[in-house]
Amino acid sequence: MTPPREGGRIDPQPTVGGSEWSEAHARRSPWPTIIVIYLAGVVAAMSYGKFAAVGPSMADELGLSLSQLGWVISAVVGVGAVAGLPAGYLVRRSGAGRSLVAGLALLVAASALSAAAGSFAWLLAARVAEGVGYLVVTIACPALILHLAEERDRGVALSAWATFVPVGIGVSTLVGGAAGEALGWRGWVLTIAGLTLLMTVAVRVRLPRTSASGAVAGPVPGVRALAWPALLTVCFCLMVLVTMPVVVLLPTLLIDEHASSAGAAGALTSVISFAGVLGGLSVGVLLRRAVPLAVLAVSGLVVVPAAWLVYGAGGPLAAAVTGAGIVSLENGVLGAFAFATLPFALERLDHADVGTGMVAQMGSVGALLGPPLFGLVAGASGFGAVVPVIAAGMLVSVGGLLLVSRNVARRSRGLSADG
Repeated sequence: MTPPREGGRIDPQPTVGGSEWSEAHARRSPWPTIIVIYLAGVVAAMSYGKFAAVGPSMADELGLSLSQLGWVISAVVGVGAVAGLPAGYLVRRSGAGRSLVAGLALLVAASALSAAAGSFAWLLAARVAEGVGYLVVTIACPALILHLAEERDRGVALSAWATFVPVGIGVSTLVGGAAGEALGWRGWVLTIAGLTLLMTVAVRVRLPRTSASGAVAGPVPGVRALAWPALLTVCFCLMVLVTMPVVVLLPTLLIDEHASSAGAAGALTSVISFAGVLGGLSVGVLLRRAVPLAVLAVSGLVVVPAAWLVYGAGGPLAAAVTGAGIVSLENGVLGAFAFATLPFALERLDHADVGTGMVAQMGSVGALLGPPLFGLVAGASGFGAVVPVIAAGMLVSVGGLLLVSRNVARRSRGLSADG
């Protein structure tokens, strides 16, 4: 099974020893450029999570309520939940490289405006603008990676890309506390703006001119062409909706149910969140070793017993931490699965920008709705009531991912037979 070639459908593997095979294997993926694009995503995620560590001091200075602080933090995800697919078409029209530079520049400007904020309305407006920039970056980066990476490297490159959010937020959380104490929250926000500006320059210099050119040639994808990517992204949304809140709300669970201190709960949660990075990176390795997509999809079912360890077992702290670690790991695995499978699900690779827009939108929907849903269920019936919600969501998600995997395998077999 091989991914679709540039601008076309899935093609069978060239005959070993033929000139096409030799030429394809003589080319190398531009890894330095791909790494720069990945780092641009990490820096964007740092900007997205920059208020997590300095939220209390910012709220005290500006007189923000807890609800207002929540709006400021979640505004970035809200933009993605509303505008992901339209932004994908916009990136297609403007060109992924040009869009990436513009998105990073908007993040710089929005961070600078945030640092100068004197009221909730000002800060919220700046965060909405930041959300637009963040959305464009998260659509343009994987589209560029997909086009730049050679066929044999796409699974690895896109799986690595899927780790940009936990890496960026993790680094921002770890560094932001100390930086906020030393520089104040405004100084920390300006530091992020400066780092993003440096990244903007690096991307502009590093991107090949063809990647930074104008609109993508080829037909604009319609509803029929996006049917399988739509199923893939809906399953991704469900997975995010029922797994991400396990990690996000873990400190509350550890403090309320296991009498952990706030510091210990925060440290454990930080470590557990990085398990998702390992999960994402493992997908690239497994795809290189020709592990079937269906096997990766089925692995998501381990989330169900893991959720029972976290919420339903009534066991010791070690059980809850182990279960949460497994959930975080699978969140990374299935997130990487979504990005790595997208080239297989697309009819044409030049639909990548629209496809990544769908991934961004549905992932944002899951991230936006998941924590409130969990809070509502746990508040009404206790943490144990969350387990059936997780089980139902994962069963539907894995079932849909298996359908996508079967369709990819069927198309690949058919085209190989034709060849």
